Amino acid sequence: MSTPTTTTTGPTGPHPFSLALRDSTTMLRRNLLHTRRYPSLTLNLLLTPVMLLLLFVYIFGDVMSAGIGGEGADRADYIAYIVPGILMMTVGGTVIGTAVSVATDMNEGIIARFRTMAIHRGSVLVGHVVGSVLQCVASVVLVGGVAVAIGFRSADATALEWLAAFGLLVLFALALTWIAVGMGLASPNAEAAANSAQPLILLPLVSSAFIPAGTMPAWFRPVAEYQPFTPAIETLRGLLLGTGIGNNGWIALAWCLGLAVLGYRWSAARFAADQK
Repeated sequence: MSTPTTTTTGPTGPHPFSLALRDSTTMLRRNLLHTRRYPSLTLNLLLTPVMLLLLFVYIFGDVMSAGIGGEGADRADYIAYIVPGILMMTVGGTVIGTAVSVATDMNEGIIARFRTMAIHRGSVLVGHVVGSVLQCVASVVLVGGVAVAIGFRSADATALEWLAAFGLLVLFALALTWIAVGMGLASPNAEAAANSAQPLILLPLVSSAFIPAGTMPAWFRPVAEYQPFTPAIETLRGLLLGTGIGNNGWIALAWCLGLAVLGYRWSAARFAADQK
């Protein structure tokens, strides 16, 4: 009588890390396919920064450039000023789709079904996070292409500054994605997740994305200064335009790391609590 064979994960079996990587890759593929099948949410979130870019450049551009750079400024000056803020707003808008996607999976019972399968427990969240960061990068590239098409130029930035700017965008996307995952896990349905994630779009509107924080009323200025988007935008602006960033780089890095840790711990705690 033959003896049934079993798969082991001991010294001669697959390494736990390789199993986790395999399952995370499978979940990533699932989320990317889900995005391809339901592109309307991504397109709607992507249209917001593009429309704001075109609106502020072509409708308000001359007035805003005169207010920022003086009478000698032109629309090109305001394009250079506004594009970094729009790129950061694109990241904030894109991760809203992650909150909705996670809440949908929780509400429809898909994650509960995954828990009954022999897969790595954290691969479900890792797939959402990596997929969201990739979507953020793609969205930033598309919005950046529109910005270049209407006149944005970054001739003074060095290759190292371009690399640092890309790293900042990825790190910022990672931090906000973990926050969005936590929002999705904590929301009872997709609509509530979308509503709870709205500050990720509203905060850039009250930052230095469109006008310098120093020109705002004194009572409102702290709202723009003491939030994650303003130092990130100022750092990205300095890197892309080849100008100084001061202490904004360290402040932006601290915000990114703090939000990433907070979002990860919140998401892990919610995910573990829902298993009980």
